[in-house]
Order: sequence, then structure tokens, then C-alpha cells
Amino acid sequence: MLAMGSFSAAEAKTLVFCSEGSPEGFTPALYTAGTTFDASSRQVFNRLVEFERGSTTIVPALAEGFEVSEDGTEYTFNLRKGVKFHTTKFFTPTRDFNADDVIFSFERQRNADHPYNKISGGNYEYFNGMSMPDLIKDIVKVDDYTVKFILNRPEAPFIANMGMDFASIHSAEYADAMAAAGTLDDFDQKPVGTGPFQFEDYQKDSQIRYKAHPDYWSGKAPLDKLVFSITPDASVRYQKLKAGECHVMPYPNPADLEAMASDSDVNLMQQEGLNVGYLAYNALMPPFDNPKVRKALNMAVNKEAIIDAVFQGAGKVAKNPIPPTIWSYNDATVDDGYDPEAAKALLAEAGVSGLTTKIWAMPVQRPYNPNARRMAELIQADWANVGVTAEIVSYEWGEYLKRSKDKDRDGAVLLGWTGDNGDPDNFLAVLLGCDGVGGSNRAQWCHKPFEDLIQKAKTTSDFDERIRLYEEAQIVFKEQAPWATIAHSVVFKPIRPEVVDFRIDPFGGHVFYGVDLKE
Repeated sequence: MLAMGSFSAAEAKTLVFCSEGSPEGFTPALYTAGTTFDASSRQVFNRLVEFERGSTTIVPALAEGFEVSEDGTEYTFNLRKGVKFHTTKFFTPTRDFNADDVIFSFERQRNADHPYNKISGGNYEYFNGMSMPDLIKDIVKVDDYTVKFILNRPEAPFIANMGMDFASIHSAEYADAMAAAGTLDDFDQKPVGTGPFQFEDYQKDSQIRYKAHPDYWSGKAPLDKLVFSITPDASVRYQKLKAGECHVMPYPNPADLEAMASDSDVNLMQQEGLNVGYLAYNALMPPFDNPKVRKALNMAVNKEAIIDAVFQGAGKVAKNPIPPTIWSYNDATVDDGYDPEAAKALLAEAGVSGLTTKIWAMPVQRPYNPNARRMAELIQADWANVGVTAEIVSYEWGEYLKRSKDKDRDGAVLLGWTGDNGDPDNFLAVLLGCDGVGGSNRAQWCHKPFEDLIQKAKTTSDFDERIRLYEEAQIVFKEQAPWATIAHSVVFKPIRPEVVDFRIDPFGGHVFYGVDLKE
């Protein structure tokens, strides 16, 4: 029996996940961080369609199937019957999942007049960044178990997008109950879904408790309980794993990988990541509105040194904004080479001298950046060599994500992305499209030649044409340099030997339905 400390050792099937941080909330549509998705959409909720665990293949979920009109502008979803919502201490459903829940979940994001639209800040980064307000013409309830999405144009990645976290389906009945009680804010902090685990309790910055949904439509989870033990320090996570105080941990220190590989208490899983780590300039703020300045700063950064010092063999230099593991990756693009003298000359050509700025460093480890503070220090030193003075700043993770979206943000922000659906659109449009400015587009960069390419790629069903358009978009990106592309990482996942059938998620998540523990 594992020594589970305060985590109820009597529970034979209690899995403890040493998570890296606290969720911002429990409504996935309001956020973009994997930490939040792990705590919400990946355990508590379902979507109409989902990705098969451990793969990028779409499978039916709350929709048993769907039909697409010949012109690609109407998607009709046939909903699964008999799906039960969670019964919790704070809510008892009186009906099964139906079309009203689908309508509620999307109209909240789509309709500015919806009673829940402005609750909890009302910032729907994915929905807006993916051009959903312009794409969706209407959502029609055909009957209690049929919903039709009517689009203004064809959208090649639409079904893949519907498998993403932002498309999680909530209980409209629960929303009405919270509204009637005058506690609308509780809706986003005490989640009710149809997923394999139901929320029990959250102690901020300490732990989240879940139990298996006994009436889950796909069958009760093998685990009885799931606990997130919030442990920001990677070294502490490793010690807890070795001591049997947790079963799974994310984001190990690169320096610990060699020891983990030879540790009998650890099964070290690994997989090439579908991710990119980057430094985003603010293209709305002088002098970063000048691509020459951005290119100069890129050329001042020694990325090989960053890979050696920060990733310690668990990463590779990134030249494109999409990883080489995704289709349409353009290997013909030419990276901004490390050349401090050329960087100085380009800054002088742009009329920039004595530049003072900021580098934002994440306070948490991410799959695309195991140590943002160390990375920021290396970039700071590189920029000092070309006459640029940079101050390193950071904030609590939720505050960091919020502040970094500001259009008037001072300085360049270290961030990154793990793909959500295996489509290049999920990187190029969400992170760099005009609709993401002020949200998911942290570079605040809206460039018409690039935008025209990615929007055209969305609407064609010709796969070869989509590849060509995305390859061209990557060339435009390199010319304009809204980011310094830093690294793609290998994802390592240390788990206890008694954990059965845990699978690395290509989208960077932690999915515990289907996972078991040896008796």
C-alpha cells in the first residue's frame, strides 16, 4: 500500500497527481492554460466529439454521430441519450443531458447578451481567437437530441475544433439554478459536467478532490478517487513520487531525467511533443512594431546555448511557429541565425539605440519551457551584448496569463503552446491571427498577407492546398518575426510502476479516465 499521507490511504483506488499549479477556474472556455484544462475539461466535462486517449483521432462522445452538408456549412450533431450529469453536494440534476446544454455552452461564448457571458471576466480566448464569432451563423435546436451548427463559410478544422477543451458541455439546468440563487460566480468554480470524474472539493494552492462519476455514460472509471496535489516545485514532485505520495507528475527537471531513468520507483515515459516555446514581442508598441527590430533581437539570442542550459538534451531549436511533428511544417524556412554583430547593425539601421525593455518569465514549468527564469536570464545577457537592457518580470501564473494579453503590455513575453487538435490552424490562427490580438495572440500582431493565407487555408477542403498555404504562411512569419521561436521539447512523464495504462496525451493534457492502479 502506498503511503498517501493525508490522501485517505484506505482508498484502494485513489490516484494522486502531483500537479504543477493551481487552476484559474473550472470553466475551460474562459482559459487557455493546460493546468486549468487538466483540472476541468479533462476530468469533469465531455465534448460533442473527443480525441481518442493518447492519439489525435476524433471519436464520438456526447454526439453519437454527425452529418455535414454538401457545401460544408451545416453540421448536424445527433446527441447521445441517457447521459447523466453529476450529482454533487451543491446540485442535483432532474434531467439527462440534451440539446439545451449544447446551446447554453456555446451561446454563453457567442452571445454578448447571454446572462453568463460576462461572468468570471467573460474572456473567451479560444472562441474569439479561432474566429468563431464570425464563423458561426446560428446554432439551432432541431429537437431535444439534435443540434445543428450553421456556418457562414466552410471550415476545414471544424470537427477537430469541437473536440477541444473550450467546447466542453455544461449543464444549462445547473446554470439556471445558480442564477436563481444569485450565485452565478459559483458556476465557474464548482463545476458540474458529464465527465468521468466529478468535482468534490478545492483547497486553493493545495489540492483538488474528485470521485468517479458512478453513472458515467462510457462506464465508471477504474479509479474510485482522483486527487490533484498541487506541487509547484519539480524537485518536490519527484520526491513525492519516489515516496509514493503521488503516482504521476508532470514536467520533471531536465537535470533529474538521468536519475529517473535508472530509478526502480519510476517509470519514465517519453514522447516528442506537439509544442513550441517562444518569446512574443508586442508588435503594437514601438520599436517592436518594426520587423527589423524584432529580427535584430532574434539574431542576438543564442538558442543553442538555451537548449543546452535549459532543456539539457530534452529539446531542439525551433525555427517555425509549428512543431515538426505536425503536417505542413515547412522545413525550407531559414531561421534567424545567432549573429550579435548583424543584430547591432540591424538595430542601428532601424534607428534604435539604448533600448530598454522587459522580458516576462513564466512562474511555472511548462512542457515547452522547463525553466523560464533561466531562459530569460540567458536572453537578458544576449541582449545586453548588443546594447539592449532588459528587466526580467514575473507574476503569479493566472495573473501572468491575464496581464500578458494586454495590448499595451511593456516588453516581450515568454510563453508557448501545445497543440489542441493536430491541425496547423490551431497554432497559426489561434496564436498569430488578427482575431487573437488582445487575447491568444500575445504578439499583438495582425499582418494582412499572413492573415489572408491562414483564412484561406481554413475554408478549403483541398488538403494539398492547405499544406501549400500553411507553408507560405510560415515563410511570411519568419520574414516578419513577431516571435523569437525558441524550442520544441520532448515530453517526459514520470509515473509510479503500479500505474496501469497511463498514456501520454499528444496535446499535453493529463487524462485519467481509463487509468488503473495495480492492487
